[in-house]
Amino acid sequence: QVQLVESGGGLVQPGGSLRLSCAASGFTMSNFFMAWIRQAPGKGVEWVANIDRGLGDTGYADFVEGRFTISRDNAKNTLYLHMDDLQPEDTAIYWCQRLTDSIRGQGVQVTVSS
Repeated sequence: QVQLVESGGGLVQPGGSLRLSCAASGFTMSNFFMAWIRQAPGKGVEWVANIDRGLGDTGYADFVEGRFTISRDNAKNTLYLHMDDLQPEDTAIYWCQRLTDSIRGQGVQVTVSS
């Protein structure tokens, strides 16, 4: 059974950092294009970052502006999103998603507030 489970969200002050994790089961993550997406309150879902299968080339939305890093640990079959310099506009539910079929986990809340 294919499953994605996100963790690592929470409340952080502006300028702070968080690392989100996405543990995969039922498939080998490195064989698939994976992404992080998010949905802020009252807004639509937007793409944050993706990592290609194999060598793991990465891509980022413009609003990331070098603050976020997507990575993958093949041994742990886990996807990460390291987020630095978080701002209130980064407040959202974050999901990891398998791009082939848009399967995603349950999501994790990230709240940036002082």
